[in-house]
Amino acid sequence: MKKLILATAVAAACISSLAQAQEAAPDAAAAPVPDNALTFNIGAVNDYRFRGISQTRFDAAVQGGADYVYNPLGLYAGTWLSNIQWIKDGVNIANTGTSGKGSVEWDLYAGKRGDIGGGFTYDVGGLYYYYPGNNYGATGVNKNANTFELYGQIGYDTAYFKVSNAMTNTFGNYNSKNSRYYDLSWNPVIAGGVVLGLHVGHQTIAGNQFSGASNSLYSYTDWKVGVSKTFDDLYGITAGVAYVGTDAQDGAYVAAGTNKNLGRSGVVFSVAKTF
Repeated sequence: MKKLILATAVAAACISSLAQAQEAAPDAAAAPVPDNALTFNIGAVNDYRFRGISQTRFDAAVQGGADYVYNPLGLYAGTWLSNIQWIKDGVNIANTGTSGKGSVEWDLYAGKRGDIGGGFTYDVGGLYYYYPGNNYGATGVNKNANTFELYGQIGYDTAYFKVSNAMTNTFGNYNSKNSRYYDLSWNPVIAGGVVLGLHVGHQTIAGNQFSGASNSLYSYTDWKVGVSKTFDDLYGITAGVAYVGTDAQDGAYVAAGTNKNLGRSGVVFSVAKTF
């Protein structure tokens, strides 16, 4: 679940914010901007966190994608992939004696961004989270994990506020259309070209479960404090570290067969390169 970077992942947010900061640097601004730009990215994290929740049961993930931008109009489109574990774990699946399938997340997104004036920017678009071959569900209930969100973002300098609204059920939660995620982030460049990543977000899960119980059990707040830096002498590799946590309720996001709360606080290390 990329947080364009998210939207975008938690660690990836540090990486993407640094890239934006570099684009705004005086030497970069002096270079001509091509009408069409295509970039690729590849990276790894010790724990893939999406909105504060581990997607890999605290294990490592390899991730990569591609982005296209048509600069004259601010139009963009992209794709991104990562290995995951949570569907196999069957988080939020009723105890039916079956396990879920799906070990890959494939994100597809497109949108438009630009200046509003007075230093403010906007970014609007859609993001489809696709889990090939997933059978995430309970008996008699369609709980496909695939999810489509529309998002809108207002930015100022290195800060932004973003709202994502699910137009489908949300990551396998039954009857959860119109769930929302609120993202407030600030990514200033500090000493030595290091980017400080500060974030707080809130995920709401709308509707009721098929048993009639409220889906609000799965609503929670997450936060992140991190730093990242690009090392030009190391082939432009960006490294980051972030402390991530949530207030997810006990039992809401638990790895199958364990008592591990997938939203517990932890440190995420990341390394990535864009080319």
